[in-house]
Amino acid sequence: MTDMPKIPRPHADGPFLVAALYHFAAFERFADFRQPLQEVCDENGVKGTLLIAREGINGTIAGTEEGIGAVLAFLRGQPEFASLEHKESRASSMPFLRMKVRLKKEIVTMGVEDIDPRRIVGTYVAPQDWNALISDPDTLVIDTRNDYETAIGMFRGAVDPKTKSFRDFPEWVKNNSGLSEKPKIAMYCTGGIRCEKATAYMKEQGFDEVYHLKGGILKYLEEMPSEESLWDGACFVFDDRVSVTHGLKEGEHTLCHACRQPLTPQDLTSPLHEEGVSCIHCHDARTDEDRARYRQRQQQITLARKRGERHLGS
Repeated sequence: MTDMPKIPRPHADGPFLVAALYHFAAFERFADFRQPLQEVCDENGVKGTLLIAREGINGTIAGTEEGIGAVLAFLRGQPEFASLEHKESRASSMPFLRMKVRLKKEIVTMGVEDIDPRRIVGTYVAPQDWNALISDPDTLVIDTRNDYETAIGMFRGAVDPKTKSFRDFPEWVKNNSGLSEKPKIAMYCTGGIRCEKATAYMKEQGFDEVYHLKGGILKYLEEMPSEESLWDGACFVFDDRVSVTHGLKEGEHTLCHACRQPLTPQDLTSPLHEEGVSCIHCHDARTDEDRARYRQRQQQITLARKRGERHLGS
């Protein structure tokens, strides 16, 4: 039986441990692995989403330290994932409703065939060395995340592609000839996985000096003291916490359940905001029929709260 790995306590407090993980591997048996993985997660009270494909695994899960430890031990017991790494943070409440193990064509969808980070990838840069790289005037810094993520936080001086989907990133690169004006390109994303493919794609396109932040923004916020940080704002995360800040503490953002955009406390004071119905980002893009439908859903959510339950539609 595989020994349970000792999990160090992260900086932020909270009863639930959140583990973000990904690993590229040749994983031909991924379809047969879905049910055993689902069962291990369910047996240990772990919730979240894990994507598995021929190219590996990606996802975020939450639970007790013992539950997360059991799932990680199970994964590392597979020869394909023996060297799997993960990043940790804390949550004050369970940030997921259920556990989902999904079969996918890609564990992070770029939509470009034959991009394999195991074959070609950018140079990893540790959080402690990141500031020097992005402060170099010969470096172009690119945020590979989507517009709703960059809206609440970015590294100083970074270029924002304003993409709606990671699938849009290759087209953005092709349409921006000025990317070659500086000799170095430094790229970053939330946990590192998008940059694995983004840097591989850039190398395939002929860019030579391509770097990416190892462990992503999450690792940087965990390890870099706030007084030395070049990060401004909060980092969007794909669970009920919505955002985290330095030390991986939970941020102040909430989510509009009509359009899934992150909202600041100031956004909530707008007359265009109605919980579960509209916000400053989506009010003008919705019809009266849309808002009526959302109000009905919100009424069900409110009733569930009064019963001490959690409505799945929330």
